[in-house]
Order: sequence, then structure tokens, then C-alpha cells
Amino acid sequence: MSAASARGSSAQQAKKSRQVPGKASFALVAAYNQGEWEVRRFRDDFRRLSTAEQAVRKLRSEGPTLAMLCVEDDYYVLLRPVPGGLKILLSDLTMAVEDDYAAEIADELGVDIPDIDPADLETADPWPEGDFDLLADLGVSEEILGVIVDDDDVWPSESLARIAQELGCGEEFTEVTGIEPLMDDEEW
Repeated sequence: MSAASARGSSAQQAKKSRQVPGKASFALVAAYNQGEWEVRRFRDDFRRLSTAEQAVRKLRSEGPTLAMLCVEDDYYVLLRPVPGGLKILLSDLTMAVEDDYAAEIADELGVDIPDIDPADLETADPWPEGDFDLLADLGVSEEILGVIVDDDDVWPSESLARIAQELGCGEEFTEVTGIEPLMDDEEW
């Protein structure tokens, strides 16, 4: 077993041993206006990417907007409209092997779905894909986002809480989802 496989396997065991009630699934939009973030839920059944895109584009905001999607605490998606398209970050491309929503996102990103046997997904290392710079203009650099995305010892919902904290809307995120970001000395 390679070191990467061993690391991925121990990370998966850590996830399974956590006492997290249920699997978090939520869809949020966030808008920055007049120096303040507004974060709210919207309905998304995670069947079409256009649902999240429309929710963000409908926001009446002069400032930046984005969507944060957590799909059954298996993976998450960050989505930001830009002129002429979308910037998207998918936390784990391997989910596209069996998940139609993740497969649609892979298609939108223009990347191939990994050639992984579905039986091997439990031990496969997460494979983030997309625009790591989508939050750079908001103070979350590619490097910081990369560190958060690469930490497979936390649940996807916890990663989104940390991203929200880095953006400056951690309190608003927690208010809407009930999920608090881990403190630096806890995991990060």
C-alpha cells in the first residue's frame, strides 16, 4: 500500500469515526454588499448545476456573489458567476464516477471523469478539480483554498465552514447551517 493510499485510508477512517448527526446537505448563496455578507439557503435537489447558477444570478447584489453546496457531506461545490460563464471548484472529482451531479460539474469544468472502479471509491484519495482562484479577489488565495480542499480529515461541511470563515462570513454561515468551523488548534 502506498503512503498516499494509507493516508487516504486513515483519513476515511477518521471521518467514519466522528460523531456527526446525519449527513449535511445544503445549498447556500452568499452576497457581499456594503461591507457585510448575507448568507441564505435555497432549494437545490443537486440534479442540475443550473439550479445553483440561477440562484446566484438572481441575487440583487452590487458586490460578489457565490454558491456553497454540500452534497450529503460527500463533497462540496463552490460556484461563482463571472462574465461569460462560471468559476467552479469541485472538492472531489472521484464522486463523478457514481454521482450524476458531480459528473455534470466535471463536464462543465471540461474534465474527464476518473477511470476508477466504483468498488475502489471508498479507498480512493479525494481529487479536487476546478478554479482554485475563484475566491482570490475576496481574500482567499489559491494556496489557502488548496490547503482547505486538501484536508481530507474533515467533513465537506466543515471545509465549507472554514472557507466561509476565511471569507469573513463564518458567523452568517453558522447561523444558517448550524455548522461551526473547526478552530485552528482542533484540526487546521
